[in-house]
Amino acid sequence: MLEVSYIRENKEEVVRRLQKRNIADVESKLEKIIEVDAFRKKTQTELDQLLTEGNSIAREIGALMGKKEFAEAEVLKQKTADGKEKAALLKVRMIDSENSLKELLYLIPNMPNNLVPNGKTPEDNENVYQNKIEIKLEKGALPHWELAKKYDLIDFELGVKIAAAGFPVYKNKGARLQRALINFFLDEAINAGYMEIMPPLMVNQASGIGTGNLPDKQGQMYHDATDDLYLIPTAEVPVTNIYRDTIVREDELPIKMTAYTPCFRREAGSYGKEVRGLNRLHQFDKVEIVQFTKPENSYQTLDTMVEHVKGLLDKLELPYRVLRLCGGDMGFTSALTYDMEVFSAAQEKWLEVSSISNFETFQTNRLKSRFKNKDGKIQLMHTL
Repeated sequence: MLEVSYIRENKEEVVRRLQKRNIADVESKLEKIIEVDAFRKKTQTELDQLLTEGNSIAREIGALMGKKEFAEAEVLKQKTADGKEKAALLKVRMIDSENSLKELLYLIPNMPNNLVPNGKTPEDNENVYQNKIEIKLEKGALPHWELAKKYDLIDFELGVKIAAAGFPVYKNKGARLQRALINFFLDEAINAGYMEIMPPLMVNQASGIGTGNLPDKQGQMYHDATDDLYLIPTAEVPVTNIYRDTIVREDELPIKMTAYTPCFRREAGSYGKEVRGLNRLHQFDKVEIVQFTKPENSYQTLDTMVEHVKGLLDKLELPYRVLRLCGGDMGFTSALTYDMEVFSAAQEKWLEVSSISNFETFQTNRLKSRFKNKDGKIQLMHTL
């Protein structure tokens, strides 16, 4: 969530940066936020003045009662009653304006970093690195869904029987390979200084709002209406929320965490040959790395996280490339994102396998995740 004070003081810059996302009427949306915030501040000022006046009158009443000037005291008591009634109305107006402001801010995505290229579609992403590995398949090579069926590694039809399409059953060496990859990624993260976490697979609404998944991804998350809980779309959500409503010391930063979880996404609207096999699932396994850093260190941290993922792909000897996403292809919460894509020789296409993003203060402003520096000043952390 963008900070209102920053929007108010730097509106032209915010408009310019958000225009990279190709948002319609971005200036009018920001003006509405500024207008509602001004009304909220005006209401707060009126309420504060009224409460101060009420305290002063209460002291006067006490003095008059001490002098037994009861008639004068009764006049002031009536004034106090009128003031309390007005204060109650102002408090309701205050709560309404705060909620309206939050709802407006929740709909505004993060500002793209100046490095983010202009563009609307994945074709406009910038290729910043590509390794040299080439894989040439023999004639008649099979795509992974046919290999999986031939060697009984993954059973897609059985997944449909048990649940629905997009919920594969891994078997035999397919299951062992999945487990081995999870352990490999976790061990590599732990060796790089990340603390392993085993978080819940369901989160409450506050957690979804805190990381920016709600309300933006409302229709893409599986929701249990009875308990009002959401299945996680990524371990990022519960892991990042560990530090919701928390103030840490500067010397505790950076905070580095890793977690393996199954992830759940409805992927509404995805269909056809582009989602065949493992290309797009409703349940999949993922190892996440998350960092909380000081603002001045976050882009250097982003580079180290990119190098970490590149190192994994190098060790697996896979042909891959690194893309810097354009404004139109970035996630709602990101200020700068790099996607890792591996080339599938059988499908003859690039497939995204990892995404590394700097959210700056967008999440921590929602989460109220802060740190106290050596001078005692409290600041928002950056998340990656």
